[in-house]
Amino acid sequence: MRFATLNDGSRDGRLAVVSIDHTRALLVEGVATLQVLLDDWDHLIPVCRAAQQRVEAGQGEAFDPSAAMAPLPRAWQWLDGSAYPSHGELMDQVLGIVPEKTGRPLMYQGLSDHFLSGHEDVAFPDLSHGIDFEGEFGVVLGNVAVGTPVEECARAIRLVVQINDWSLRALAGPEMKTGFGWIQAKPACSMAPVALTPDVLGTAWAEGGVDLTLEVDWNGRSFGRAQGGAMAWSFAQLIAHAAATRRLPAGTIIGSGTVSNANFRDVGSSCIAERRGIEIVDTGTATTGFMTFGDRVRMEARARDGTPLFGAIDQRVVQA
Repeated sequence: MRFATLNDGSRDGRLAVVSIDHTRALLVEGVATLQVLLDDWDHLIPVCRAAQQRVEAGQGEAFDPSAAMAPLPRAWQWLDGSAYPSHGELMDQVLGIVPEKTGRPLMYQGLSDHFLSGHEDVAFPDLSHGIDFEGEFGVVLGNVAVGTPVEECARAIRLVVQINDWSLRALAGPEMKTGFGWIQAKPACSMAPVALTPDVLGTAWAEGGVDLTLEVDWNGRSFGRAQGGAMAWSFAQLIAHAAATRRLPAGTIIGSGTVSNANFRDVGSSCIAERRGIEIVDTGTATTGFMTFGDRVRMEARARDGTPLFGAIDQRVVQA
């Protein structure tokens, strides 16, 4: 199934199902928001399936992805992992970090009270903060109990989403050195307009990850074409890690971290920091700058046959 949140002027919008080709959307009667659905999934999902059949039969209205809100405009928790080893290893090399070998995934808790839509301008106060995009995938969960074993965690995945985890790189280093988590370096994330149930991905939903190419363009030029299937930690493992000592309420979002491949010199990168890291390793100096006001970034992962999945994130950076 394919879900979007239409903007009705409220903070949480109205839940709609979207046709396979993303041309039509139909409000789900009796299910006001995506969070309402997540809170009572088993009871309400048949209502949504019936609505999906109607929209595929031609009911509903024209769907404008650029006018949609984030599928989940605010969430109870946003927990972002770092599941692609090629990205982490490069960043450690550039920063001179020797990570402790714990056998556990890396994860931080970020801002979740506001997810930006995939098409709105994103305002930042200062270019010197090092404005960067980060393309990744995420999953939206049902309720997960404390200590749920990894083999049961995949059953909690309700939806798959595509995310741009905005970062302010010049602020990240000093915050990391304090020993506490990121605050200023991690503003609100953006989310592509359509959230999918995992079955929509078919064989691309592999080993608990999204095995598709994430196309990233910066100012109209190709920047990255990394494959999403290279996760060293599956989403089920990330969920189990997050739930080791805390309950995860329905609506929690778990991120994959920046999509990255070991052959990043060939396929490109999903964030500027990785490109700069490659330049430092290869030449000793980073020559690629961070984003400036007026820049645009576009991200999209399509099905292998070209069918739209999440829709695109296509945003312009502006001055706050």
